[in-house]
Amino acid sequence: MGQNISKIYFEKAKEVIPGGVNSPVRACKSVGCDPPFVKEAQGCYIYDEDGNFYIDYVCSWGPMILGHLHPHVVSAVEEALRQGTSFGAPTWREVELAERITQLVPSIEKVRLVNSGTEATMSAIRLARGFTGRKKIVKFDGCYHGHADSFLVKAGSGVATLGIPGSPGVPEEIVANTIAIPFNDLDALKAVFDKEAKEIAAVIVEPVPANMGVILPKEGYLETLRKWTKELDIVLIFDEVITGFRLGLGGAQEYFGVIPDLTCLGKIIGGGLPVGAYGGRRDIMDMIAPEGPVYQAGTLSGNPLATAAGIATLDVLMRPGTYEALEEKAQRLEEGLCSVAADLGITCATQRIGSMMTTFFGTSGPVTNFDDALSSNTEMYGAFFREMLEQNIWLAPSQFEAAFVSLAHDWEDIENTIASAYEAMRELV
Repeated sequence: MGQNISKIYFEKAKEVIPGGVNSPVRACKSVGCDPPFVKEAQGCYIYDEDGNFYIDYVCSWGPMILGHLHPHVVSAVEEALRQGTSFGAPTWREVELAERITQLVPSIEKVRLVNSGTEATMSAIRLARGFTGRKKIVKFDGCYHGHADSFLVKAGSGVATLGIPGSPGVPEEIVANTIAIPFNDLDALKAVFDKEAKEIAAVIVEPVPANMGVILPKEGYLETLRKWTKELDIVLIFDEVITGFRLGLGGAQEYFGVIPDLTCLGKIIGGGLPVGAYGGRRDIMDMIAPEGPVYQAGTLSGNPLATAAGIATLDVLMRPGTYEALEEKAQRLEEGLCSVAADLGITCATQRIGSMMTTFFGTSGPVTNFDDALSSNTEMYGAFFREMLEQNIWLAPSQFEAAFVSLAHDWEDIENTIASAYEAMRELV
């Protein structure tokens, strides 16, 4: 599989862009190869600059739940584009998208649109601190909430992929107010609450962590987290940048029946364009300027192209049978991967919820926290990634990320992927 043009582009990129990429995991360092440069995409396929095609399970790290260039989304963006790309003033599409979100996500009574998931989580934390008058936050090892200073403590995603424990440039006095504890460990959570509850403004969590690989919450874990935070007047924030509209129209909170105080969204609500949002209880959201004293602003927030794409995406997702179709295809892919591994005697655990999953190599599972994820065989995952790339399958270039199934994947794509996984895993034996 030739990648001469991609290699030339990557070498040029490294001269003018740090590491040659604008987001670290894209460099493919942890999987031992150079990245293909993507030229275009259609449906569930992406095409690189050398003419190779791949069945895409990265889906732009989650947003492309409909597949690439879905006609309804393309039409909506083209219409918005003809009217202008940015105004720095209110538009009706902002209101329309906000109405969709408040109608569908159980916790959200009011919502503020921003430009990225990092902006959303950063703003939600500031809001929780302003609302409670407290300073400290609790996060969970391996959960990634963007690259704001206070979150780069035992973070997942690219931080875990590159083996970075934190980040230079983050002052100690900032992370001193961040308490990081293991996910799925109620004893650790109780110990922190017993000691420091009166100083804790918020607990922020991915209800289904997907930035250390897909980790499922233990039965009763989220329910207990909700109960304790409510009793202690601590703001509970669900980071649903990945799970929002991925696990259903109401996200993970509807899936599990656990309602947080604030929710952070991104990815799918922009239909592939840059977007983020945070929303929740009316009394908390009314603290945001210009209604309240907690300041947050953004020149491109509520961008007309992003809101048009988001509305169009949600319109399609609201059609009957959408999530059932995603579930069926993802379940078949999971079963196929597990069957292939078992037939070849390869020790691994494929963990899935809805249309997102991760295969952890070197463990039979279950993988329940960050330490479990870190103990998996990342070298074996890297070898699997490279073999799948040769089979024209594009997976996340990191053990600590999720694979996503989209509506554009048909049954033939799923079966071809399972067959490719057999060929790839056979090379690992």
